[in-house]
Amino acid sequence: MSVDAVLIAGPTASGKSAASLALAERLGGAIINADSMQVYTELRVLTARPSREDERRAPHLLYGHVSVSERYSAGRYQDDAAHALEQARERNLLPIFVGGTGLYFSVLTDGLSPVPAIPAEVRKAVRHRFETLGRDAFYADLARRDEATVTKLRPSDTQRLLRAADVLEATGRALSTWQEMRGSSPLGTLRVKRFVISPSREILHERIANRVNAMVAAGALDEAAALAALDPSLPAAKVLGVGQFAKHLAGEIGLAEAVERVTVETRQYAKRQLTWFRQRMTDWAWLSDRESSNLITQIAYYLS
Repeated sequence: MSVDAVLIAGPTASGKSAASLALAERLGGAIINADSMQVYTELRVLTARPSREDERRAPHLLYGHVSVSERYSAGRYQDDAAHALEQARERNLLPIFVGGTGLYFSVLTDGLSPVPAIPAEVRKAVRHRFETLGRDAFYADLARRDEATVTKLRPSDTQRLLRAADVLEATGRALSTWQEMRGSSPLGTLRVKRFVISPSREILHERIANRVNAMVAAGALDEAAALAALDPSLPAAKVLGVGQFAKHLAGEIGLAEAVERVTVETRQYAKRQLTWFRQRMTDWAWLSDRESSNLITQIAYYLS
């Protein structure tokens, strides 16, 4: 085979996990996670991680290997992905990276900007200023100091705003400046085939609605309840469904309303994912067929 690795990106509920599993079984592959939420041990249901049955059908790497109490980063993912890639190749398995986090695919193919580690005291001071000023004033202040970075962010994107402020305070340089620098990438010298699975809007919305209902039936409320005491600034606290299901468990909204809100939020998230992919993955092969078997046929054609 004239390829060293396969990359399969797609929005949530696009069918990419099923396609990658079928491909791994067909070609003898190892599936390597490229989704920032599916790394968390405690959140199999809420993040739609592959089931234990799927994990028995083909090797799965970098799924559920991080505690929700940790601040998992793109830098750590780069190191983990390089190790997973090495593991797959040592076992003569085709590495198949699959997920919906555009930044992780960028790390794999282009490398990560060499932003220095942020001292704990800087993080603490930045978060104190955020709480003192409030979200809107903090956003406006940071926009004056780092316009190039902040204009790409939404005021509600607290995690990325804090990250931009951390970098500016710790290094004296804008995050956008650091992002223009690139280091080595795990897939840098390998022959790679890249795919984006993008079903129609109608199919995607139907799948998202079905997924949210299935999550509730599979124990999503229990997972959300277990995160009640989690620090809200941690990345895992931003997992879709956690906030709305927590409101239901607290008696603030009914279950039907919580399900509807999570469904809408998930659709909005899928839309943002597709926007990112369209802007950054113009040279990837885009596939839209709704049937997994047809997707595998198309991918196999590109790999032949």
